[in-house]
Formats: sequence, C-alpha cells, structure tokens
Amino acid sequence: MSDLKVRFAPSPTGYMHIGNTRTAVFNWLLAKKLGGKFMLRIDDTDVLRSKKEYEDALRDILVWLGFNWDEEARQSARMARYDEVVARLKAEGRVYACYETAEELEVMRKKLMTKGLPPIYDRGALKLTAEQISAYEAEGRKPHYRFKLIPGNIDWDDLVRGHCHYDAANLADPVIIREDGSYLYHLPSVIDDADFGITHIIRGEDHVTNTAAQIQMFEAVDGKIPTFAHLPLLTGKEGKLSKRLGSLGVRELRAEGVEAMAICSFLAKLGTSEAIEPFYDLETLAQSLDLTKLGRSQPKFDEEELKTFNTRFVRNMPYDAVKGRIKSDEAFWNAVRGNLNVVDDVNEWEQICHQTVKPVIEDKALTDVAAELLPPEPWNSETFNAWLAEVKAQSGKKGKELFHPLRKALTAQENGPELKTLLPLIGRDRAYKRLKGIEA
Repeated sequence: MSDLKVRFAPSPTGYMHIGNTRTAVFNWLLAKKLGGKFMLRIDDTDVLRSKKEYEDALRDILVWLGFNWDEEARQSARMARYDEVVARLKAEGRVYACYETAEELEVMRKKLMTKGLPPIYDRGALKLTAEQISAYEAEGRKPHYRFKLIPGNIDWDDLVRGHCHYDAANLADPVIIREDGSYLYHLPSVIDDADFGITHIIRGEDHVTNTAAQIQMFEAVDGKIPTFAHLPLLTGKEGKLSKRLGSLGVRELRAEGVEAMAICSFLAKLGTSEAIEPFYDLETLAQSLDLTKLGRSQPKFDEEELKTFNTRFVRNMPYDAVKGRIKSDEAFWNAVRGNLNVVDDVNEWEQICHQTVKPVIEDKALTDVAAELLPPEPWNSETFNAWLAEVKAQSGKKGKELFHPLRKALTAQENGPELKTLLPLIGRDRAYKRLKGIEA
C-alpha cells in the first residue's frame, strides 16, 4: 500500500501529552508497516493559543521518538485556500451565516434539553429576512458560519469501531467559522486531508461525531473520503488526558529517563489484546501493529506502570541500542544493566568500578582477611567463587555476615550487581585498597 498516507495534526497550544503521542505512534507505525507516507500538519488556526515554543517542543519530541515525516504543512499558511472553498460552499448554500449570540444559543440548548430533545441547532438563521439581518448588523453583530448537513444516513466502516452509522437529522450543523472570522477545526482539516491525499485518518474516538459531519464535508469539496480508525481514549488520574488539564507530558518522561522505545512499545500495546513487551526498534514494532486487536474500552494510562515497564525495558536492553550514548563497553553494560532503572544509572556503576570510592568498613577483621586472600590477576569467571570460599573458611562467616561487609567495602552500596560480576571490573589493586579501608 505505497499510496497510503497518514497525518499527525497537532495544535501547538500546549506540550505533547501521552494521549496525542499515542495518536502519533499509531499513525507513524501504520505508515511504516504498509510502506506509506507520514505527514506532519501543524493545526495552528487558533492564533491566540498557538505558540512557537509548543511547536518546537512537539517537533523535538517526534524526532526523539524516531518519527521522521515525508511532508509537512501548516494551516495558518493555507487561509486563502480555505476562503476559496468557503466562498464556493456559500454560493452553493452549504455554508450559511448565523447571528445568534453565544448566550442565545445556550438558552436554546437548555430549552431543548428541558423538553428531552437533542440540542440541535434549529437553522433559524436560514429564515432571517434581509431586514432582520440588517438590523443585527446595525447593532454590531457579526455572523458565525455553519456547514449545512444534508438529511440522510452517514455510514463508514471504522478500522477499530467497525460499522458506524449516523442520521444527519440528529446532528447539528457544525460551526466552521467564528464571529471573529477564524476557522474552527472541522472544515480546514477536511480541505487539507482532501488536498494532500490523506488515505487513512487515525485519531481519538472523541472525533467520531466530527467524522460523521466531515464525511459530508469531503463530499462537498469533492474529496475522497479516507478510511477512519478511532482509538479509544486513554484515561488518567483526572479522567480524559488533556494538555489543558496538565496531564503528564512526554518531555517530563524523557527528563526522568524513560526511553523513547519504551514509550512507543507501551503505547502501541496498551488497550490491545496483546501483552506489553519491549521492542527495541520501530521497524519490528511497526510490523507487529494490528488495529483489530484494539479493545473498545478506554484503557487507563498509569505513569508508574510505564516507569516499571521502562525499568524492565532497560534491564533487557541490548548493547547496540545504547552504545552511542554511554562510555561503557559491551561487557560492562551486560554486567550491570540488570540493576539499572534508567540508562544513565550506568554512570554510577562506572564511577563505582573505575573511579575513586570511599569504602564503608563494617567488619574490619573480615575485610582485612579478604584483602590478603585476593589472588593475583588475571582473573576469570571462577576467581570470585574460589576467593570467597577461602574467605569463608578463614573467617568462619557466611550468608549476609559474609556478603554484606564485602559489598559495602568494595562498592559502598547496599545493593547492586553480583560481586562475582563486579570484582573483575573493579580490579585487584582497587579491590585490595577498598577492603583495607583505603579510598580508591
């Protein structure tokens, strides 16, 4: 499906949170799996809240996640195109002016709900006379504009939700242009998707009703209707994840040492029938993508679960995945990774094994004996066990009374990788001095 084309269309009105990152993950993986194209579209029609710092941050996160894009566009540069299409739709009667104030619309909505009716706009604006319109304009009212839906069934087969059906008579004509002349999301998105040849739209299920109206918009602009996939929304501690509610951002996770591939692995399988397992490259993860395995219920995103998963991810991480980021060689990485929570923790063990450490002596008689029994180098995998057997025999110590004082003297730590792994990395000279209580 080399003609497949998806888009990730964030609004730069806040930092990327886990919810919209998940949307990016699914779009990028689908394009990768099927050999299609991934487009980045900056939906910056909200001039007041859109900020360059947010756009720069989201681009940085996409690159960090490993997502390249084949094409990009920004809506603020396409206003003339939207105006051109709207002018035609006005002439065709599909876009019409409305003069109700927000307060008046709210009163109408409440009256309908009180009667047990759906709060659907009554198209009162279409009944206004020229005199009424002149009167509104004379008092300073500026119109907002709606897209007129045509009565009838709206159907599509969703890759996640299955067959979807709406009756246009039960939908309100969506507002597409505000009183100040700025565009809302609906129509510009459709125009862009049609113009740029988007074949598949993967987004949150909060857009399902939008999709019903937008299908008619695609038809109105003579665009090909894409295939839709609506992902169940992630929930967090405050409910629906939202950048406005201060949900956990990817920037914060990155700063805390959570790996990009851990995030991608976790989000790609969260809410599916598959186990959440570590993937160490995007190509392999993409080939595993199967939208039919997504459940319909809203999965809960738990920050602590992700961090626990990240620990498992790091402790099984192959050296090839980190060799450009750390100073350690493969042998050292493999020796200590089982005790790391984040990759940068390797630096602590580099310090312990190769730099100066102030030893903690808990049992001087034991560590003195242990120091004198250290065999000459070179050491191999059998050295530690042979040395420990002699220390045990000479000191009469065993179990924690034996191991703990040795660990504290050699590493100054309560826990860590097995001493049989660390001892050759520390080396005889440094080990001897530390066992004797000398900083080394």
